[in-house]
Amino acid sequence: MSDRREAKLSGKELLLQPEEIIVTKTDKTGKMTYGNRTFYKFAGYNEKECIGQQHNIVRHPEMPRVVFKLAWETIQDGREIFAYVNNRSKNGDNYWVLAHMTPSRNADDEITGYHSNRRAPDKKIIDEMIIPLYEHLQKIEKSAASPKDGLDASYADLTKMLAEKKQTFNEFTLSLGG
Repeated sequence: MSDRREAKLSGKELLLQPEEIIVTKTDKTGKMTYGNRTFYKFAGYNEKECIGQQHNIVRHPEMPRVVFKLAWETIQDGREIFAYVNNRSKNGDNYWVLAHMTPSRNADDEITGYHSNRRAPDKKIIDEMIIPLYEHLQKIEKSAASPKDGLDASYADLTKMLAEKKQTFNEFTLSLGG
């Protein structure tokens, strides 16, 4: 999958329909253990190409890294998170989702992996609220001296924005509707 990161963007956006739900499951390290048909349809991969691979094979290069940092911190802490995510298909198409990520647990309440359901987001929210925010965060990440400094700076900026709004990331995401 090393050529995956080099894939070009097609400029074509795929739209998830309201009745469609993308479902994936991963182990604790983020390697895929399950994907439903809708996931494979939008991702452009088949099951054999995905199972055992890191879920980030569908990460879009225009997604700010801070969103994934926050997501991992939250689910590894045993909590759920809601986030708008732009994914990239194998052929370079993109598709926006409203993701709900949550830990999977065994009978002893130990985290065994992660589960995500993704639904169609409101396109107006994506265009008017999320894209400008994500472009801002990504600009901060790219302008820093190092990837770590960029991630730290965008995290600080996002944390400041949420504090000003007196909201958690989930409260902010869900307050947008959609």
